[in-house]
Amino acid sequence: MAGVSVQSLLEPEAGLALTVVAGRAGLLRKIGGARIQKPGLALTGFTQHVHPERLQVLGLTEIAYLRSLDAASRLRGAQALGSLRPCVIVVTRALEVPSELTLALDEVGVPVLSTPLMSSVFISRVQKLLELKLSPSTQVHGVLIDVLGVGVLLLGKSGIGKSEAALDLVLRGHRLVADDIVEIRKRQPDIIIGASSELIKHHMEIRGLGILNIKDLFGISAVRDSKRVELVIELSDWNEDEEYDRLGVEERRYALLDVALPMLRIPIRPGRNIASIIEVAARNQLLKQQGKHSARDFQDRITRALDENEPVSDPGVTADVGPSSNPGISPSGHSGGRTPVVVSPTDEVE
Repeated sequence: MAGVSVQSLLEPEAGLALTVVAGRAGLLRKIGGARIQKPGLALTGFTQHVHPERLQVLGLTEIAYLRSLDAASRLRGAQALGSLRPCVIVVTRALEVPSELTLALDEVGVPVLSTPLMSSVFISRVQKLLELKLSPSTQVHGVLIDVLGVGVLLLGKSGIGKSEAALDLVLRGHRLVADDIVEIRKRQPDIIIGASSELIKHHMEIRGLGILNIKDLFGISAVRDSKRVELVIELSDWNEDEEYDRLGVEERRYALLDVALPMLRIPIRPGRNIASIIEVAARNQLLKQQGKHSARDFQDRITRALDENEPVSDPGVTADVGPSSNPGISPSGHSGGRTPVVVSPTDEVE
């Protein structure tokens, strides 16, 4: 079963301050979801709608209820909860766990943990931790950089110049997130977060220079640990036979963990300042997020201008044809003033 092991919650970096009270044999059990449940009614014997794959929390109310019962009733309530084989039980506020509860759960191998945190604080922390650990993830070959607050993921074949462009952007004051390997995670419903692998964090490979530590070279302000991906830019070799978007009206999308992200394709050729183009693309993306689409606005202006200047050519419209070059001769060949002419759909007016 895929999930998060109970034992991983005991690690200091988890920040949950958990200790084992009972059921140590069940520490390898898996937590199958990020949602938390408080099974108060299960202690009364009503065990419907309790989800064993979820982490179960017993707080002040639940423990106080157990203490209000006699020993036999406490044991029955604990056995009713244990019969569901929940993945783990956590008692908050460092409350003393009734012996009947530890006995019943220890017999079925259900771990019982204790934390000094209040229920609300613990639930908030553990839910964020489980969402992070259980979220869909993948790795992509590319460079992730924070440009003006926009997370830009640079893609392209090896040697195309992704790292060089990112280094130029760092020199302009932007921040490196990851180079070469970008670890991608999805946060519900449609947020994509990119980060660097711990092994190569803050490092960049530049052909001819080798491995550079960006944090040491440019300071802590030149790097960051993670960033939401908001724009994907693919760098490719210039191909004379390929048509490239010159208006910016077309909206490309790049699917990453089933999330469609805005995408641009930038052809590479000598003389093009790729860092400047990426920076402008990030600025343009900020405008789009605020509802300002420059290319579409320009297209609308052109369309309106063409509509205003378009001649009327509806069937059956009566048009006045001016006099010919011979004074006194009407278009029909008669002398006199102007003569109305009815234009049919098949007539050609020169």
